[in-house]
Amino acid sequence: MTRRSAYAFTLLELVIALAIAATLAVFAIPTYRSHIARTHRIDASAALYRAAQFVEAATSDAPATLPPGLDQAPQFGTPVYRLQVLPADETNGGYSLEAVPGETSPMRNDPCGVFTLDATGQRGNRNGTNSGMPASGECWNTP
Repeated sequence: MTRRSAYAFTLLELVIALAIAATLAVFAIPTYRSHIARTHRIDASAALYRAAQFVEAATSDAPATLPPGLDQAPQFGTPVYRLQVLPADETNGGYSLEAVPGETSPMRNDPCGVFTLDATGQRGNRNGTNSGMPASGECWNTP
């Protein structure tokens, strides 16, 4: 009479596997979220540069209205940031652009807040609370 061997996980092996998976998740999920936020910030800065090219190529002196596609970041799909041209004044060189996180976007509580770019190339960020705001270079992905 031969005995069949049953291959199965023991409870200890299962607990060890779950502990390894939980440890990986503890490190992987925050890293994933930070990369997603960084990607959204890069989209916002790239959209501001695209909008600046459009405004500078416009022939009228009035503040340009951005066409569909240039008025949001990312350019296609669900907008995370909305772009707009602000009125000109003496300090910004002729125009100023801003990318505002949407009310329901994943970046609505981002510490970088609103991205700004003016005709002189001055980049900046502002948020409503000014608490815990990172350096502008971190928001714009530059050292």
